[in-house]
This record gives sequence, structure tokens and C-alpha cells, in this order.
Amino acid sequence: MRLDPLRLGLAAGIICAAGIALMACLARLFEWGGPAGEIIASVYIGYGATWAGLAAGALWGFADGFLITCLYNLLLPTIE
Repeated sequence: MRLDPLRLGLAAGIICAAGIALMACLARLFEWGGPAGEIIASVYIGYGATWAGLAAGALWGFADGFLITCLYNLLLPTIE
């Protein structure tokens, strides 16, 4: 089943961005998730327990969610 890349990409991107932003907020405000934040920071350039890092992580998360959807649609003909 082919999925609408724009709609699913936006949905997945928003969910990924919200998760990464929540992680940065928790790390910034309550100092939670230190080791997990370090792993994310090693993958997402600019991510950190700062407000600017939150924005950078949210952008990276959005891009990842969108690209995963596009990759799914490209690989779909080979799966079926």
C-alpha cells in the first residue's frame, strides 16, 4: 500500500521532532536523560540540552521522519 509521502512525512516528522524536543526540554529543565541525550547529540549535529539545541534536534527529527517515509515509498515496489 503506497502512502502519501507528504502527509505521512509531515506526521512522522512532527512526531519525531516533538520527541526530540521533549528530550531536550527534560534534559534542560530537570537534567534527565543525560546518556540518551549524548547519543542523540552524536547523531544530530547541534543537538544539546540548550534551547538552540532543542531547535536543532527538532529540525533533525523532522527531517528524519520525512526521509524515512520517502524511503518507505521508494522501497515499497521491491517489498510487494
